[in-house]
Amino acid sequence: MSRERSKGIVGIFILVTVLFFIFIIFAFFTVSKLKNADNLSADLLTNSMNAPIAVITIENEIRESRKVVEMLMAAEEEESIKAIILRIDSPGGAVAPTQEIYEEVRRIDKKKPIYSSFGSVAASGGYYIGAATRKIYANAGTLTGSIGVIMQMADLSELFKFVKFRPEVIKAGRYKDIGSPARPMTDEERAYLTNLLAGTHKQFIADISAVRKDRLTKDINELAQGQIFHGTEAKEFGLVDELGGLWEAGRAIHKELKLKGKFALRYMKPARKKFSLSDLIEDSQDALTLIKQKVVAPTGPAFLYQP
Repeated sequence: MSRERSKGIVGIFILVTVLFFIFIIFAFFTVSKLKNADNLSADLLTNSMNAPIAVITIENEIRESRKVVEMLMAAEEEESIKAIILRIDSPGGAVAPTQEIYEEVRRIDKKKPIYSSFGSVAASGGYYIGAATRKIYANAGTLTGSIGVIMQMADLSELFKFVKFRPEVIKAGRYKDIGSPARPMTDEERAYLTNLLAGTHKQFIADISAVRKDRLTKDINELAQGQIFHGTEAKEFGLVDELGGLWEAGRAIHKELKLKGKFALRYMKPARKKFSLSDLIEDSQDALTLIKQKVVAPTGPAFLYQP
């Protein structure tokens, strides 16, 4: 029994030893690969940090303009940056921040060229911003266009009756509770909001025409009825200029501007701010507002948005 036990201990020792050497070999191999990867990453990082073309990413719904505008201004002030690409992958968003970004792009482009590259979706407000640049690149499958304005509300009055919920509204001004979910909208209110959105739609069309009028192959009013186009159609109608992805666009811009050095892209990042309790509270309030707009859908701002 003692001899069998000794054999068992020896067997376990041999197994542990073999596993140990396998681990050492694996660790050595992994570290070697990581060093090579780190060297490659370091080279890429160095090239990116010195790249003369900056990339500013605009993703998801556009609900504020500050971060994008700050990155635009940083790229504008950096002398080593010779051109800017807006990488847009957004279905659109609120009107005012979209227009603020549009205006800054137009201003900066007079001093430093700004281009746009459309990702999967660059519709409505996403297209609005892209239209401000001097040239638009899109993939063949990019969904773009949706030139229009939308405001969504919900009439929950029948549901409120069913659950015996009676909201009380006190107001001064007959339009103050327009779009309230507690009651149906009147014809007068519907006409008022329709005229309001029509005015915003005209602003959208005017801003696109200001930059792309001579490139469009169809009347802008015909193209601006909320239709969605894929990249190939958009190029045919003059809504975009070239078909190609981000890196193809970057290489074309690098060649067009006759930039020196090896081609690389420098991704701009929003400025970091120190954590504060007030910021946390503000972010929480923004999140609650977004949930309220999505779920309850009361009166809200007009959106340049493709649902």
